Amino acid sequence: MKLVKFSMILLLFAVAVAFTPFSSKERWKSLFNGKDLSGWDTYIGPDLDDNGKPITTMPIGLNNDPRHVFTVVQNNGENVIRVSGQNWGAIITKNEFENYHLQLQFKWGELSWGQKKGKKKDSGLLYHSVGKYGADYGAWMRAQEFQIEEGNTGDYWGCAGGEADIPADKESETDYVYDPRGTLLRFSQQSKQSRHCIKQGDAENPSGQWNTLDLYCHGDTSIHVVNGKVMMVLYHNQQSENGQDLPLTKGRIQLQSEGAELFYRNIRIQSINSLPQELIKQ
Repeated sequence: MKLVKFSMILLLFAVAVAFTPFSSKERWKSLFNGKDLSGWDTYIGPDLDDNGKPITTMPIGLNNDPRHVFTVVQNNGENVIRVSGQNWGAIITKNEFENYHLQLQFKWGELSWGQKKGKKKDSGLLYHSVGKYGADYGAWMRAQEFQIEEGNTGDYWGCAGGEADIPADKESETDYVYDPRGTLLRFSQQSKQSRHCIKQGDAENPSGQWNTLDLYCHGDTSIHVVNGKVMMVLYHNQQSENGQDLPLTKGRIQLQSEGAELFYRNIRIQSINSLPQELIKQ
């Protein structure tokens, strides 16, 4: 009888282990191998002169980077991705993703170019990227943008037809600021709110220091988090296609080059079954 009970205990333990989810550390998948840009494509829009004006209407195109805008370099003894900012474009994951938690770190460099020279350094994390290359300003695919810009990191922009409903308050004639208790408003190219919503608060570290961005996407909802602080929650992620609103809940990931030098490291992703409720309630 004791042997039977012991066998039953072992069986129950084995079943429990089999259905215990892996820890977050075990489920993370790195999107940067620390050596090169394997797993990513590059796309660069029309070439620019020193003032940031297009030299031609023809894009430099896919996986063609004559100025080495996107490279892997050493920074303080570790390999990181450098984005020079000299041309407008992006590195783009070859794979699509949905229902995930993406985490990465970035910091600003020293250089800026063209119409961005001497202004706030600018870039962006574009997610749910779909459709044609160069659909937005000749450089980026249709997407939802997690803004990366000095002082504005965490803002939302809808790129080339990306749309979202965001609770927000009207701050001025043109500016709307995220407020979890605000009115749910549509942000799109067609709406009176336009396609830009300002994040709530500020959590970015001083220029030159590393920042951690967390992006949570599940279903048609997404959350922008900067250095552990929720910047905004977006609902009903959609895209406008020929006058119709269609779902936009998955796609590729783009990291922009937009006139400023910056560096990326520790880019990783994991699947999630739901959104962290404690972040939505903040």
